[in-house]
Amino acid sequence: MRTVELLCSPGLDAEVRAVWGRLAAAGLPSLARNTHPTNRPHLTLAAVDGFPPGVEDRLAGLFDVALPVPVTLDRIVVLDGSAPLVWLVRPTPALTALHTAVWDVLADADGQRPWHAPGAWVPHLSLALRFRDADLRMARAVAGGQRPTGKFAAARSYDGTDRTVTPLG
Repeated sequence: MRTVELLCSPGLDAEVRAVWGRLAAAGLPSLARNTHPTNRPHLTLAAVDGFPPGVEDRLAGLFDVALPVPVTLDRIVVLDGSAPLVWLVRPTPALTALHTAVWDVLADADGQRPWHAPGAWVPHLSLALRFRDADLRMARAVAGGQRPTGKFAAARSYDGTDRTVTPLG
């Protein structure tokens, strides 16, 4: 599997990592416990089985023009389904247009994950996986009530087969 992800500006990255740390310190599930070197706050725009020829270059060109994109984080919620604890991202017109453009570039890719598709996508930054609804109130208290702002400043692709990342742009 290959993903297309946006990476946070340094200040926003630090704020998300601080919440990861506070969740872990409170004994709650947290991505702070994932010590793999590729683990960092990111917004997934798409995931596919693999990239057709030329897609990496097309995506890099797209991100070279579109980034940075301003971002504001919103509420902390538990998503249905796989139950991750996430910080919702307010979808601006610029972010929505970029998301759609990425899907246009990936139109011929096999194995498109439908939960990332335009119209179904819930933009978010993950805080923890397999989180219980019962712990949501505590997680919100630990995280604090702030609505951080920043930018998505870079893009990458994660390769789930070999657990490596490739910068895009």
